[in-house]
Amino acid sequence: MAKHKGKGPTPKAEDRHWHGKRQKARAVKSAKRTGTPTLGPGGRAKPATETRDRPAGRPAGARRATGEVPELVTGRNPVLEALRAGVPGSTLYVMSSTDERVREAIQIAADRRIPLLETGKNELDRMTDGAVHQGIALQVRTYRYAHPDDLLTGPAPLIVAVDGITDPRNLGAIVRSAAAFGAAGVVVPERRAAGVTAGTWKSSAGTLATVPVAQATNLTRQLKAYQKAGCFVAGLDAGGGSAVADLEVADGPFVLVVGSEGKGLGRLVADTCDLLVTIPMPGRAESLNAGVAAGIALYEISRLRTS
Repeated sequence: MAKHKGKGPTPKAEDRHWHGKRQKARAVKSAKRTGTPTLGPGGRAKPATETRDRPAGRPAGARRATGEVPELVTGRNPVLEALRAGVPGSTLYVMSSTDERVREAIQIAADRRIPLLETGKNELDRMTDGAVHQGIALQVRTYRYAHPDDLLTGPAPLIVAVDGITDPRNLGAIVRSAAAFGAAGVVVPERRAAGVTAGTWKSSAGTLATVPVAQATNLTRQLKAYQKAGCFVAGLDAGGGSAVADLEVADGPFVLVVGSEGKGLGRLVADTCDLLVTIPMPGRAESLNAGVAAGIALYEISRLRTS
């Protein structure tokens, strides 16, 4: 078969003579549309991480200090339930007020002086990344975490530390128990752990407004810092050698560490604790929900501290 002249490997787009001009033209067009220059050195288009301050659809000025997007609660029932539960909102976005639930949400927001912003479907679609929003969304106010050392208040502080808790509702339940039994606050790991979300606010029944939550960069190091400050650190563990009710040292500076229901305390955290304690369970259940276990343990500790 005869070879055709001029036929050979197809050159890459970037090797063609018109590629550079097309890239420049696209960059200029994008700059006119967005108002943001997109050409880097030598006319090269910058990567998205260099040219964007925020993802598409994120409201201006809506970034957290950590660079994360503030939480949005979407849908008529979820938004209304969040507002009824006292979840702190920074803005309520609404398309229309024809629905009774939306009208009630607007009224609650007005009573709590949460700014109301009328918006269109396209904007809500962008903000919620295409989630089902039913024409309403509540932007949750960014939570300001305390510093762990701020919880060392008074001569005999009671502090709750959590390890491995990933469900925000469990964290909220623990905060609620901490409030009920006089704890100075709750410490959570900064990474791979539940933080304060709308779900945390709801399950805390509003007690997050009075009980501070602090973040520790490294929970093990923070527990050691509490020990140096004079605190006795006890870890709640199913295999603990002592019952919570027998902790005579609970009347002084005290830190109770609560682990997850499934994995319990991490090895390093457990090794750091001065003592591992347990809740005797004569029944058939092998374990308790972390929020329930924290509540029982804090009750026993509170009883020891007030007796």
